[in-house]
Amino acid sequence: MIGKKLVDLLAGVDYKVLQGKIEHEVKHIAWDTRTMVEGALFICVKNRNVDRHCFAQEAIKQGATILMIEHEIDQVPEKVTIIQVDDSRKAMSIIAQNYYEKPGEALKMIGVTGTNGKTSITHFIAQVLSTLGEKTGVIGTIRNTLEGEKLKTKKINPTTPDAIELQASLKEMLDKGATYGVMEVTSSALAQNRVYGMAYQVGVFTNLTQDHLEEHGTMEAYGAAKLKLFKNCRIGIVNQDDLMAEKIKQEGHCKVITYGIDKKADFKAEQIHQGLTGVDFKLIYLGKQYSINFPVPGRFSVYNALATIATLVSLGYELTNILEALHWINEVPGRFQIIPNTKGVLVVVDYAHSPDSLKQLLQTTKDLISGKLTVVFGCGGDRDTSKRAEMGTMAGAYSDLTIITSDNPRNEKPEQIMADIEKGILEVKGRYEMIKNRKLAIVAALAEAEEGDAVVIAGKGHETYQLIGNQKWHLDDCEIVSNYLNA
Repeated sequence: MIGKKLVDLLAGVDYKVLQGKIEHEVKHIAWDTRTMVEGALFICVKNRNVDRHCFAQEAIKQGATILMIEHEIDQVPEKVTIIQVDDSRKAMSIIAQNYYEKPGEALKMIGVTGTNGKTSITHFIAQVLSTLGEKTGVIGTIRNTLEGEKLKTKKINPTTPDAIELQASLKEMLDKGATYGVMEVTSSALAQNRVYGMAYQVGVFTNLTQDHLEEHGTMEAYGAAKLKLFKNCRIGIVNQDDLMAEKIKQEGHCKVITYGIDKKADFKAEQIHQGLTGVDFKLIYLGKQYSINFPVPGRFSVYNALATIATLVSLGYELTNILEALHWINEVPGRFQIIPNTKGVLVVVDYAHSPDSLKQLLQTTKDLISGKLTVVFGCGGDRDTSKRAEMGTMAGAYSDLTIITSDNPRNEKPEQIMADIEKGILEVKGRYEMIKNRKLAIVAALAEAEEGDAVVIAGKGHETYQLIGNQKWHLDDCEIVSNYLNA
């Protein structure tokens, strides 16, 4: 990347020069000392766990010639320029956009937010756009891609990247000929101002249910973070069946188009019929009725299909062309992913890791089988503890057997997480077992399953690792299932 003048990067930022001059050339921008190069601008961002001001001296040793800070730092060499700002995260977002020449303004940006469904809707929108001839990039939980090919820009964050990684990814997409960028926009990204200053053609809202309270504290704060997207987009595609819809209509700064099943909406689904290979429904739009066959099972898939259709219509594409493109939709890895087998057992691997998504997953699966339903799941460590018992309640209420196991325990004891889940199952007197080793838990569920039964393995979906302490170990739910069933 060619260097940029610091004064140009600061355009749009409120700042004060504490030391040095702003005519410097900036050869790199970073908030992580591990990515430093000589002549870099180091931004001292703060989050819940780490204050990067503590790493300023290390950044200087690694080559930083400019520091951006919120509060003063002692013993900074005179050769280092110091810029002070009130909010380093907001400043970093603007600087990253300036450094990479504002790729989000050249791309048509679509942002998808909500508790559940972000990944699926993002991928469905991108697939339809590609079928309609648009070169489309995707940024999200699974990986960052352009037309299905992984971007060269290293993916560090699990879903919405930090501002620097995001702008670098968008720049790469643009340079390779993309016309659209479709991205998941998490509540954390919105609250932490990772997308501050960006404008979206379309913002999509899926739903708001309990999750991420370790980050936001309350559901009100969680909802307020989601709302930010609809103050920075031209069109809002909103799930009318969710209570958050009215708040978006009242407080958002965009034209709102609604979709839903239960309430009157611009795009409404009726006469829903589910099957193993997908879901059929009638789309009601502008007084006309259209027959839809969406190749992904589940009532939740109807919402995902409606959001996809509404988004593409809002962008000016013909409905008939959109509906034709839906036939070419591929499943999203780890999202109601059915593992083929010859034993007559429905085995589903899914990323569901909130109470509502687990409930929806189990209800959908139960409707597709004649036998018993077993669910294997755990909860992530160092994350919202209040949802664990609730997820246990959902598992106990909607399955015949729950096997509580380990997810990504991180720095918590798996036994404590499992005990938290157990409390919820006990409340509904659900049948359960506790097997800490996730592989053994999955194998135990498969061993008990008979023809006509279903085994749902929830929580990790597409992930191929398990986080224990600060270590990442190989663990792939789909791989475990396939190896066992094909042994």
